[in-house]
Amino acid sequence: MRAALSADVRACERAAEGLEAELRLTVPSDVTVVEEAVELVARHLEAAFVDRRTIRFNLRVALAEALANAILYGNAGDETKRVGVRVLFGRHTVQVEVSDEGGGFDYRLLPDPTLPFARMQPRGRGLYLIRQLVDEVRFNDTGNSICMILRRD
Repeated sequence: MRAALSADVRACERAAEGLEAELRLTVPSDVTVVEEAVELVARHLEAAFVDRRTIRFNLRVALAEALANAILYGNAGDETKRVGVRVLFGRHTVQVEVSDEGGGFDYRLLPDPTLPFARMQPRGRGLYLIRQLVDEVRFNDTGNSICMILRRD
């Protein structure tokens, strides 16, 4: 796991201001733990973030999608691999980084799922959904770490 979370592969390193606290999780490559991991993060953030509704919906859905992608596609379901979650947060900003141990991908090559040819595809909507729910999305150069930022005044 350390390789996936080392400084040279991070998607975000305190990319936002007002981040006062940190939460870290290591999640096994098992989709049955996604809900529990999301609930744990959301519980911590609801007490600190100014907009609980954003945490209850936007963050929960975006984090669940990012975790599922990391487990299913990044780690290819390999139960020997882990997914790292690093959350930096304050009253008005939440920065969530999800990193897997896979080889990564080029997010720029994903087709727009709203285009006619892509609508009938069985997958490919997770990152689109994440981008609609958070204020900013970043990837590291390797493509195995995503940074999602939520801001509220």
